[in-house]
This record gives sequence, structure tokens and C-alpha cells, in this order.
Amino acid sequence: MTEQQSGAGLSSSKVLEQLSGKHVLVTGTTGFLGKVVLEKLIRSVPDIGGVHLLIRGNKRHSDARSRFLAEIATSSVFDRLRQENGDAFEAFLEQRLHCVTGEVTQPGFGLQPEAFRELAGRINVIINSAASVNFREELDKALAINTLCLTNLAELARQNPKLAVVQVSTCYVNGMNSGQISESVAKPEGEPIPRTSAGHYEIEELVRVLQDNIAEVRSRYSGKMMERKLVDLGIREANRYGWSDTYTFTKWLGEQLLMKALKGRALTIVRPAIIESALEEPAPGWIEGVKVADAIILAYAREKVTVFPGKRSGIIDVIPVDLVANAIILAAAEAQGEPSKQRVYQCCSGSSNPVSLGQFIDHLMAEAKTNYAQYDRLFYRQPVKPFFAVNRRLFDAIVGGARVPLSLARRMMGLLGKDRELKLLRNLDTTRSLATIFGFYTAPDYIFRNDDLLALAARMGDADKALFPVDARQIDWAVYLRKIHLAGLNRYALRARSKLRSRSSAARKQAA
Repeated sequence: MTEQQSGAGLSSSKVLEQLSGKHVLVTGTTGFLGKVVLEKLIRSVPDIGGVHLLIRGNKRHSDARSRFLAEIATSSVFDRLRQENGDAFEAFLEQRLHCVTGEVTQPGFGLQPEAFRELAGRINVIINSAASVNFREELDKALAINTLCLTNLAELARQNPKLAVVQVSTCYVNGMNSGQISESVAKPEGEPIPRTSAGHYEIEELVRVLQDNIAEVRSRYSGKMMERKLVDLGIREANRYGWSDTYTFTKWLGEQLLMKALKGRALTIVRPAIIESALEEPAPGWIEGVKVADAIILAYAREKVTVFPGKRSGIIDVIPVDLVANAIILAAAEAQGEPSKQRVYQCCSGSSNPVSLGQFIDHLMAEAKTNYAQYDRLFYRQPVKPFFAVNRRLFDAIVGGARVPLSLARRMMGLLGKDRELKLLRNLDTTRSLATIFGFYTAPDYIFRNDDLLALAARMGDADKALFPVDARQIDWAVYLRKIHLAGLNRYALRARSKLRSRSSAARKQAA
């Protein structure tokens, strides 16, 4: 337990009071955000009744408990818990951590009806952070996990009238809307979708159309071609209704499904912006894997990308993962007191502590120029080229114009029996691929607001502001981006280069 949590802090915390003795079901703990939520619950809510994890078995581990112990409990996210009180952590895992073997996309989670009813009766709140975050996912897969599976969560809630649902969504369900984006039902910017008197949108007919289109693709294609066609279908349908990608489209559909299914019940939708490494907890910079902005940072660090479509003056809304986890826990605690309300909270930085894309890039380039050697897994050498953000039309002209002669050169080399791929052409293809996936997020035309989330934090009081901070105004972007985030990427997300590979690379450079 931290000093913050001792004495008066504990006694005056509304969150700890509301969650004392409560049982929480968390999905998605094999993912980045889910792990941080779980760690925070264990470390900061000492009187919680129990934490239940829905985890599907896999080829290596057929049951949830063995998979948890092998793949989740071993994560570095729990290092702080082990260091501060390893015995208490192990005791929690043994006594109050309950693993449920099931699949969120299957009716009743794949459980026997009696087991499903028993689970519903035991828990007080569901935190659903399970999702497919692949922006270019096949439409059938994205629809299954981001939309349709939420009927199973709603059914669990129907079994227990007092059960609250916290659904983790994304600020980007606002799609191609622009301007100031409030914490409310997001309006589609494409083809019209019927809206109900309750405020949400009626999606049943739209989902049927999408499923018919999926069935048609499956009937005409197979294998890799079918997968590509389902990806294309998802992007096309998302664009038609006002979203940039399949992920945000199906997450919006999921919000509408839950709002209708849980009308008159406790439902809180928490929408994070671009989630990145931890500001402070469980450790500054803690991250797992490469996230949205990191794919571009990594490509720049490896000198694969020097130009990217973007709006330097646009606000790129980045939010550390620990602030998002805290927002989710605040929402879960609040829902215990008012079991019949539906709420939307956005966890973001753009309205209170904005950082522009230009500032973001400049911080990274400055750190790369002066301290690249400190990040040995990220930078193999000091980047010598600058990184430019240009408008989309100019980007397409640059990449398209450069690609034509390089493609011809590769073709000529092939005719001459030299089938080595041109590095410049490969880098251009990397740039174009990243731009296709992430270009929408680097040319923002919106500012996400989180007035309601900040009001929630204020209602909870000073103790919970300290225990579960959500306010992005505490972020010093120069420190976070230059020192915390890059160090976290280097330490947690990237593997060390093998000595053999490093020597081979050095030998190639000398030979050249």
C-alpha cells in the first residue's frame, strides 16, 4: 500500500467505500489496458471482495487459471506489487482472484446455464475491456467481438438487476465529426441511421445488412482472398456511415447495442483517446507492445519513415494508460450508488492539456538528436533525417512520385538477375502502409472534451483525486514524451538486439 492510501486517505475515499466487499468481473486482461486495471484494483482497493477474470483457454492452456498464471501473472505490470508486498499479492491471487474459463463472444460466455446464473449472482460490476483493436480487422471478426458479443454482457446483467456494466469504448467512435466533441451519444457523419427517442441509434437492420454482406463475401471467396475482401468490406462500410476504420465503426455499434439492451440499467461507457504508456503507475513508462503512435515512432527511429500525412497544428489526443484505468475504476465505483443511470465519460487530454502533432514530433526529434544512445532498443543509431508532417495531398504526391521510378528500378534489377529489394522502395511501402492505417489520427479536426469525467473526479473528493487521478493537466508533455514514454518503449515494449545481429549489421556497413 502506498503512503497516499494510508490513514485519512483510506477512510475518506468514496471509491474504496463503494467497492469494499464488491465483486468485479473484468474481461480483456490479456490486453494492455486490462492488465493495468487489474493491477490497480489489487494494489489500491484492498477491501475489494473479489476480482473475477473471464479468460478463454488456448492451445497451451486449456483453462483460465493456468493461462492466467502463465501469461498474465508473469507480466512486469505486477512487479511493483511483488516488490512492495509479495506475500499479500500471492495471497490475493490465491484467495480473491477467480478465473472463469469462457469466451466473451459465445452465448452465456460458453458456460453452462447454471454456472452463468451463478456468476451473475456473485458479481456487482462488469468491466469489459475485451476488444479487437485492429483498425483493419476483417469485418466479421470485428463485429463479433466489438459489437455482437455485448449481447452476452447484457444477458449477464439481466440475470442480476443490481449489476452495473462499465464498457470500455474509444473517443474515436465520434468518427468523422469535427470541432468540440462532448461526452454524449456520437452522431454518424455518413449515411443516416435511425435514432430512437431515447437518444441512441437503432442498429439492428444495419447489423443484418452487414451480416448479409459478410455472408456474400464468404460464399464467393476463400482463404487469404476472403480475408482481404472482409477487410475491404469493413473499411468500405465504415467509411459509408462516417468512420475511418472498422474498429471505431464496430465500437460505435457496440455502444448503441448496450444503450438499448440496458435501458434503465446502470451502464457507463468510458471512452479513452489514444492510450499510451503509464504516467506514474504501476511504473512510469510501463507499456506492453507497440501502440498507435509508437508504430510511427518506431518507423522513424529505424529510419524507415521521414514524411507522414498529418496536421502539425492539430491536437493529437494521447492519454497515459494509468489515467484511463483510474477513470474506469471511478466509473465502477459511481455505478454502485446509482444503479439506473447511463453515462458517458471521455478520458482524454485534448481539451484540458493539448499537445499538437507538431509539438509531439518536435519533442521526439529533439530527444532522438540529443539522447538517442539512452534508448538502445529503439534507436540503432542517431537518426540523421528530420521527420515531416505534410498534408495528405502533398504526401500522396511525394510517395506516389518517388515510388514510380523506384518500382521501375526494381523491375530492371530483376531482369538483370538481381532480385534484391530496394531499401528505399521498401521504406516507401512502409510509410504508405502506416499512413493508410493511422493517417486519420495524425490529421485531427476535433477536440475531445472530458468535463463530465473531471466533474466525477471532483464529486469523489480529494482523497480519490490522489488515489485515482484522471486529470491530464498533470502531464508535462516534454517530460512525458521525451523521458517517460521513450524510456518505457525502450524498456518494456522492445526486445534487446542480439549481439549476433548487431555484429552482422556492423559488418554490412563496413562492407558498404
